Amino acid sequence: MQYKALLNSSLWALILVYSSVPAAEDVPKNLDSDLSYFFGYSFGNMLKEGGNNEVDLERLAQGIKDSLAEKAPELTQSQQEAVIELVKKRRSDLQSRQGLAMLVQGQEFLAVNAGKEGVKRTASGLQYKVIEEGTGAKPTVDNTVVVHYEGQLINGQIFDSSRQRGQPAEFGLGQVIRGWTEGLQLMKEGGKTRLFIPSELGYGPGGTGNIPANAVLIFDVELIEIK
Repeated sequence: MQYKALLNSSLWALILVYSSVPAAEDVPKNLDSDLSYFFGYSFGNMLKEGGNNEVDLERLAQGIKDSLAEKAPELTQSQQEAVIELVKKRRSDLQSRQGLAMLVQGQEFLAVNAGKEGVKRTASGLQYKVIEEGTGAKPTVDNTVVVHYEGQLINGQIFDSSRQRGQPAEFGLGQVIRGWTEGLQLMKEGGKTRLFIPSELGYGPGGTGNIPANAVLIFDVELIEIK
């Protein structure tokens, strides 16, 4: 049972792909060979993503053979638990290295960005650039706001967008990340602003979802309405 703890979403994705393979008469004769390679290559990617680049390929192949043959595992319960702890440690170490790299990249980005035309910086470290000045009131932390927004990382990867969904977002200004709470209070109703949010005003070292640890967040925000 301990081996199941090593499975992750990557393996389940492979299962879904396999289950969607068309009927035998509709596929090339070398499908089994291609599928075997696909599983192997994808599993290799999964190992790398978990920080397990150094593996004994012979032992890996033996483990697969034993599993497919429904043989009992060679490792005892305590040995399996030790392996799982090693995997967890390697994953944690990898995440720490990635988080540190993201922190350094973010600091370098903000240092350069602060000198760009139109970019302003607050005492907290939040940077912002007014794209279009609004004409209405400014919200307070107690207000609910209706906004359109698009969020991206410093590499340009979009991680969230109300515009792509075609539906504005509505939320209490005191219920979001600190960068949003502060940044939107600088805006006027009807205005558009680009926020450059340091990680400490965003999701910090923990990250969330598809936002990595220590990530600087860039949001294009349109303040549609204050309630």
